[in-house]
Amino acid sequence: MVTSDRETGPDHGRQKGGTVWKNLSKYTPIFFFLALSGIIFLLRNIHTLEKLNCQTVSTLYQFQSSIHSAFTPEEQPPVDHNRSYCGHLGLEPSAEEALEQRYLLESIAWPEPQPRLTPRPLRQTSDPAHSLFAILPGGGGREWHVGDQLEALVHMHDFQGRPKRHGGDFLLARLHSPELGAGVAGQVLDHRNGLYSAVFPLLWEGSVRVEVTLVHPSEAVAVLRRLREEHPDRVFFKSLFRSGFLSETTVCNLCLPATRQPLCNYTDPHTGEPWYCYKPKLLSCDTRINHAKGGYQKHLLTNKESLLFQSGVNIKVRVHASGSDSVIVQPEKKDKPEMESSSVRAEPIRVTPSGYYFQGSWRALGGVTMHQFNDSSAITQCLKGKVVYMYGDSTARQWFEYLNAFVPELKEFNLHSPRNVGPFMAVDSTHNILLRYRCHGPPIRFSTVIASEMRYVANELDGLAGGPDTVVVLSVWAHFSTFPVEVYIRRLRHIRRAVVRLLDRAPGTLIVVRSANLQALDPEVSLYNSDWFSVQLDGVLRAMFRGLDVLLVDAWEMTLAHHLPHALHPPPVIVKNMIDTILSYVCPEKS
Repeated sequence: MVTSDRETGPDHGRQKGGTVWKNLSKYTPIFFFLALSGIIFLLRNIHTLEKLNCQTVSTLYQFQSSIHSAFTPEEQPPVDHNRSYCGHLGLEPSAEEALEQRYLLESIAWPEPQPRLTPRPLRQTSDPAHSLFAILPGGGGREWHVGDQLEALVHMHDFQGRPKRHGGDFLLARLHSPELGAGVAGQVLDHRNGLYSAVFPLLWEGSVRVEVTLVHPSEAVAVLRRLREEHPDRVFFKSLFRSGFLSETTVCNLCLPATRQPLCNYTDPHTGEPWYCYKPKLLSCDTRINHAKGGYQKHLLTNKESLLFQSGVNIKVRVHASGSDSVIVQPEKKDKPEMESSSVRAEPIRVTPSGYYFQGSWRALGGVTMHQFNDSSAITQCLKGKVVYMYGDSTARQWFEYLNAFVPELKEFNLHSPRNVGPFMAVDSTHNILLRYRCHGPPIRFSTVIASEMRYVANELDGLAGGPDTVVVLSVWAHFSTFPVEVYIRRLRHIRRAVVRLLDRAPGTLIVVRSANLQALDPEVSLYNSDWFSVQLDGVLRAMFRGLDVLLVDAWEMTLAHHLPHALHPPPVIVKNMIDTILSYVCPEKS
């Protein structure tokens, strides 16, 4: 097709272009309006995103990261199993602190089997099915009375039925009378030759039954000790960093190797408690939004080691009696002869439990008289005019939840806190009661905690006025089971110093310290939350607060002496007895 030069000449082009721009100028207001609307829409959505909670933002970030990872390889370093523990955690301890730490570590030292180059085969490890115990004769032959002590001798054998020749097994012992709702914890003494003594005080009349349980064989304890020292990062954490649309999540822990990525240092300026996160690639350290549990490392055991952690085989399995497992306890003798020495020990050891159950109620030994607060009105009258601060883990939160549910006058104030995380507050304005709960600082394995809500207990205590109308509850133990004991010692030292300062400025303040408690174990839970980790921390806690004017609620004995199964969060009936113990000190009975 041939076109004429007149149609395609320069003048025609300019005329056509001018027409186009003239036509476009008619739509300029429309384009301007659309652009302005888009900007307003964008700004409104940014504002909306700023209001989203951390969980929603984290979800958006995961979607964003999945798209990003499809095009670029992930460069975030994995958790270094061999270099995760730093020997210089926190500030260098003073000479006095180092001496105290050495004493505490020696006080909880656990007997170790003879070292071997290779792991001991399962058939040579402690087997509760082949082991047995026998009740030794009492001071009066085969007769026992209230006020005496009962002793059972435990013989540990391996899977081949051969006697063990070394100690280190983790055993629990309980004396109970199911028909009386009675129970008391026994003390287990390791003779380090395969023999153990379980000693019980006789506190009530009637038929009493001995119960001995193997929690872990000594060979499994050795594995748990190794995991605690070599893999303290087997529970790891994470934090979300966000600025506008940009967000990143990195791994956090008490100590991280700075081998491939720089670190954000969140060491507390007041206590010196260390905490670190890997620095985000694009964001600064001050854009941290939250703290959360990241997960658990898997495949930590060899095949031989895993055989040491089998439910129904060698995790919390009963040891049977060679004869009768029960005796009849007679009324107390008025003229009691001196106790005869044990057949195993040169000198008898008197066991002094903190209390015992009778008819389902805890009876504390020593201190004030126990009172049962069965009516909510009794609790209200006891707490009238009181402020109760609860700091710690979920076992402290249990107490808040119990009181908040049991006392109808207490009304929880909606702080819009995440469920099971807090902080929480309940108020009874009529009786002037204030109840507060706040979780302790990291490490804490809650789902998601806002970074600004992560506060160390020692700092919170320093902010309290205290006084005779103030009750402070402390429960700090469950989240430290995976770390070396030195980490827990440092944390308790800071809390203890804050307690001393609080009692100095406000002597009438009631400080309540809750001990660790037993819990259900399976092969996986044992590697992170074993009762062996807890009993070690519990020993440190008792020593750290011994001699101070504080009330120790012995959750360990209260869960061991009770007939209900062990649980990380004890059942309501045990929680009630714990609350009754506290209230009996807050409101002692008048003589």
